[in-house]
Amino acid sequence: MTDFPAPETWLAHRVSYGETDTMGVVYYAEYLHFFERARSEFIRARGMSYAQVEEKDIMLPVREAACRYRRPARFDDLVRIRTGISQWGRASLTFVYEIWNEDKTVLLCTGSTQHACVNRTGRPVSVPDWLRALFTA
Repeated sequence: MTDFPAPETWLAHRVSYGETDTMGVVYYAEYLHFFERARSEFIRARGMSYAQVEEKDIMLPVREAACRYRRPARFDDLVRIRTGISQWGRASLTFVYEIWNEDKTVLLCTGSTQHACVNRTGRPVSVPDWLRALFTA
């Protein structure tokens, strides 16, 4: 496996028929949904839900997304999505992702999403200490 930032979270996901194209291969845009689910699980694994973060007036809109497709995932495959945080800015953070096959021997996809840290009005705010502590614990 590759070097990866700690802490990390793994999410298992069974590919559904609706996530694939007519060839039974995961449709390219679905990978961003996989990233979103894995990001939510990363937050939940640290003891807080995405909704609870937002209740504290912190929103994390995606500013940038990247995805590198290496091998196809197919209908009914069990994939494992690895998530961590690779970079912290004053008012932003970057999640990184790897999607592996079921036994974690084949890397299918890598990606990242950069998130602004904003309040409910959309105004940028510094990453709060409590959030940084939560995500690095």
